[in-house]
Amino acid sequence: MNRFEELYQNLKKEQVQLQRELEQLRDEMKLAGEGREGSPFGKREEEATEASELERNLILQSRLEDALAEVEHAIRKYEAGTYGICDLCGGAIALARLEALPQASLCLECKACQTKNGRNKSVR
Repeated sequence: MNRFEELYQNLKKEQVQLQRELEQLRDEMKLAGEGREGSPFGKREEEATEASELERNLILQSRLEDALAEVEHAIRKYEAGTYGICDLCGGAIALARLEALPQASLCLECKACQTKNGRNKSVR
């Protein structure tokens, strides 16, 4: 098995793990929402705590969804034969970068330029 195949297998495992985490979080949020329905809140502190918890969960959900999208993008690139090629410049992404971050879609130079320009989202 070559190194890219190993990275691909790791991406597939990460995809399954992220999907599980997202499903679990969504189930927890749904249960929390159902528990609140129909029960009047008498204390503002409880409402504030619940709102804060909901906000944290929504942020976590967004991060998990972003991570899953990056992993799925890398999987599609592998399956299309373009894994390891920068989405912006078309140059090779260093193997060391891919080993550290298998879902990387930009070479280090393009990522540094993108970050410097204040844009943290990859091109998909």
